[in-house]
Amino acid sequence: MRALKISAISFLNTAPLMWDFEHEPAREIRENFEIEYTVPSLCAQALQAGQADIGIIPVITTAEIAGLVVLPDVAIAARNKVRSILLVSKRPLEEIRTVAVDTSSRTSVGLTQVLLTKFFGGRRECELKLRPMAPVLEPMLAECDAGLLIGDPAMMAKTDGLYGGDLYIYDLAEVWRTQTGLPFVFAVWAVRKAALAQMREGLELGGIFRRSRDHGLRPESVAAIARQWAPRMGLPEAEIVSYLQENIHYRLDAECRKGLARYFELAAECGVIERAPELEFWEGT
Repeated sequence: MRALKISAISFLNTAPLMWDFEHEPAREIRENFEIEYTVPSLCAQALQAGQADIGIIPVITTAEIAGLVVLPDVAIAARNKVRSILLVSKRPLEEIRTVAVDTSSRTSVGLTQVLLTKFFGGRRECELKLRPMAPVLEPMLAECDAGLLIGDPAMMAKTDGLYGGDLYIYDLAEVWRTQTGLPFVFAVWAVRKAALAQMREGLELGGIFRRSRDHGLRPESVAAIARQWAPRMGLPEAEIVSYLQENIHYRLDAECRKGLARYFELAAECGVIERAPELEFWEGT
């Protein structure tokens, strides 16, 4: 038996999920887990390489990494507007040909491809082109028609004055909801099956991550997170509270599973993934 290595994300929207791991963790957590923080795409790489046992990974990577089990009920999702996945463009959606993308979350890059290809293809004479770039809006727009901002950089982005303020700003979760009528799931907790055999017998793996989420979403916890993150992001505490309580949905409920299945279906049709995965969920406590 050994401690399980967690690869977690250093974004604001994961702070409630990590509450019990960061705030006076119980002996059960101290003795059974080790944590390393990174960005979503690198979480997936760590799982694939066997360098981590558990990761909060972009959902699209579940189609590419074999031997994973998804923890049920916990997710990073949005039922409508999310505010932290923005496509900022010099052109309307139908006219976008080139997109500078922040590659920190491949799910959001895939969502951009799906939306522009399946719903806003217009009369494109050439294939949509994506260019990986640092998440800095001005150089992104200097090189491409639009820039994709993910996570904290999206919330902190300043568009005032750029191109005379004549920019189109699209919240991609909101666009997805309008087009499909479904919520969008960005990330899930996934565990390597090989690691399950090495964890302590009787460990309530699902319960530990659910309880941490629940404790992190208590009003007093959200207020504490807002106090911590507001100076980092240059945003009012009230804005961070509303983001965590109103924009991010932290449960992988039935409607979210439908949205996830629809995303996989369309991503496969667009060639973003080879085929839609059949997710296997943790059935223990």
